[in-house]
Amino acid sequence: MEGLFWGCLAGGILFAVVTVILGDLISNALDGALDFLSLDGFPWLDPMTIVGTITIFGGAGLLLTEYTGLSGGTAALLALLVGLVAGGGVYFLYVRPMRNSENSTAYSVNDFTGALAEVITPIPAKGYGEVLVRAGAGVTNQIAGSFDGRPIPGGSRVVVVEVRDRTLYVSEMEQL
Repeated sequence: MEGLFWGCLAGGILFAVVTVILGDLISNALDGALDFLSLDGFPWLDPMTIVGTITIFGGAGLLLTEYTGLSGGTAALLALLVGLVAGGGVYFLYVRPMRNSENSTAYSVNDFTGALAEVITPIPAKGYGEVLVRAGAGVTNQIAGSFDGRPIPGGSRVVVVEVRDRTLYVSEMEQL
């Protein structure tokens, strides 16, 4: 039983080291050849969760056999329980939050409806100017027209009322 525990612990450590050092090189070399192994319907079967569970199983098994008087089968059962609980912890405390925190810099102009902006190129009553609007963690310049048909001077704070044909139609905000 001790050989199984050592194999799981060493295999998990080796996987972690190879992944950290050579992960990008292997990924680029294989160019998605192993994508068929992905289990999209089961997000908890993430490689980090599985390998973490196996590694912790090996380490817990070694500790239980070395420092307790448990038999091999009992130690393996307890080590499996410890590995599953720790693997669940890895998934819920690390993998899932990291997956949910992924950010994208992509945006759609249709998302700007209701957004606040600043006029950087004056908008004539019948024509177009330019506004600076926040998009995610940055800002972007967009073509804008007057929604009300009134000129809007540069430096004015405006709100995007409508988006048509990739043009933002804005109204000047009332000054209190």
